[in-house]
Amino acid sequence: MLNLILFGPPGSGKGTQSLKIAEKFNLAHISTGDIFRSEIKNKTELGIKVQSIIEKGDLVPDPLLIEILENALNQLKGKSGYIFDGFPRTHQQAKDLDIMLEKRNDSISLVIALDVDQNEVVKRLLNRAQLEGRKDDTEEVILNRMEVYQNQTAPLISYYKKQGKFVQVNGMGSIEEIFKSISDQIQQLQH
Repeated sequence: MLNLILFGPPGSGKGTQSLKIAEKFNLAHISTGDIFRSEIKNKTELGIKVQSIIEKGDLVPDPLLIEILENALNQLKGKSGYIFDGFPRTHQQAKDLDIMLEKRNDSISLVIALDVDQNEVVKRLLNRAQLEGRKDDTEEVILNRMEVYQNQTAPLISYYKKQGKFVQVNGMGSIEEIFKSISDQIQQLQH
């Protein structure tokens, strides 16, 4: 199994890249945000639980997140592995994920981080906000999201570096250039 995690600050293009990677390597694309939206839309027991948490502005507690991910993994058939998009976000989530995967005789193969200049990310997100009419993406909000990402993800980088599973890829350039860099890293792993 090829099990990947893609890291990157908001606006780094990780959503776009993780979908392309999933397609190329026959991986399930696992996005906690997508799972939440689907569960809420389908009014599942899990969706109702998650919706009440999100509506209060709280974060979904880690044990519930792990349960949701395990449920998603149980539904995978005919895939060569998976790529996590936007998870884990904290050191505790990374540890919980490893424990859950160990129980399944599985593990993370590689963690890829998209390295993008902060000014570029702000520019991309402001542009996206304008195109999509998103009022919440002001420069102040974007900078705050960047800071949260840096504070939460920095410990994860050292966690995965210690496991020898961490690589950084230049997240600047065209979608195709970045995709090629990521694909090259994955293919090195497979040889």
